[in-house]
This record gives sequence, structure tokens and C-alpha cells, in this order.
Amino acid sequence: MHLKQQQLDDLAAEIVEKNISKELAQQATQLVMGDGNADANMVFIGEAPGKSEDEQGKPFVGAAGRFLNEMLEAAQLKRSDVYITNIVKYRPPNNRDPLPEEKRVFWPYLMRQLEIIDPAVVITLGRHSGAAFIPDLVISRDHGRARTVQYHSHEFMVIPLYHPAAALYNGGMRQVLIDDFLAACELARLQERS
Repeated sequence: MHLKQQQLDDLAAEIVEKNISKELAQQATQLVMGDGNADANMVFIGEAPGKSEDEQGKPFVGAAGRFLNEMLEAAQLKRSDVYITNIVKYRPPNNRDPLPEEKRVFWPYLMRQLEIIDPAVVITLGRHSGAAFIPDLVISRDHGRARTVQYHSHEFMVIPLYHPAAALYNGGMRQVLIDDFLAACELARLQERS
């Protein structure tokens, strides 16, 4: 097995073993660690798994995930080219927003995930995951704008995007999200070459 994938599997096992966010873990079907290429140049980060994700054990497999797949296709990418995860690794009950404490306890694990994968670009999907990296984020103003974020000794280029679900609720957002998405993928390709 690929070393990075093994490290990610070990990290997932550690979350389960240490019973991180016990209340969430108890009501969820399973841990949703992430999916895709452990060597990816781009990592997409949502906020938390929903019902479909909880059932299948993979992030972004519901309606928002289908739109994400469409956008990947438009950028000539497949899910197997990128890595997709969430800040919180268990589904909150009734798809409520994760609580600040839930995000806080999972944050170090997300950072370790990113350190293992070591992507050129981190693309946050939605206001909540974007604000975790960019505290002063205003998604309507900052969507699509790359920022460099420092975490310990690691530096990440972070590009906040609207959540794919936003385009499902508001058709006018669809093109904005596609345009931002394609630009972010192009930036990631440029990072890879440099």
C-alpha cells in the first residue's frame, strides 16, 4: 500500500481509537475521513458529512457531490486526481452545522491530513470551511481569491469557493461557482509546475 494512504488510514484509526467527538461518533454510522488521491495536488475541504456521506463513508456523494463531480469533469479532472475531505469527520445530527467545539477537536487531524498529502492548493467549499482557514472571510467578497495561510511550519495556498450546495439552491450561483472552480484548478496546475 502507498505510504501516504497508509498514514491517512492510521490517522483515521487514531480518530476512532481516541473517540474524538464522542457525541457525534455515537450517532453517526461511520467516520468519513476522505476520498481520492493521497498524492493529490489539490485538496477540497467541506464542513461535515451529510446523510449520503454518512451512509457511504465518502465525502460529497449526495447532490452537492454530483455537482462537484460535474465541475471536476469540466476541469478535466476525476475524483481520483484530487483529495476530498471535511473539517468534521462525523455527520452532525439532522445535518446541523458543526459546533465550534466539534470543529476545534477535528482541526489538528485535518492539519495532519494536509501535512501527509502536502497539496499545492487547498480549496475550501463553503463559508464554514473557508472561515476555518481565513477567519475574516466574507465568502461573497473573497470567493475565488487565493490566500497563503500559515499553520505551524506549513504554508498552504487556500482558495475559498462557494459550497456546491449553494448552486443547487440558487441557480444564479452555478456559473460563478464553475468559473471560480476552473480558475482555482488552473492555479493549482500552475503551482504544480513551479
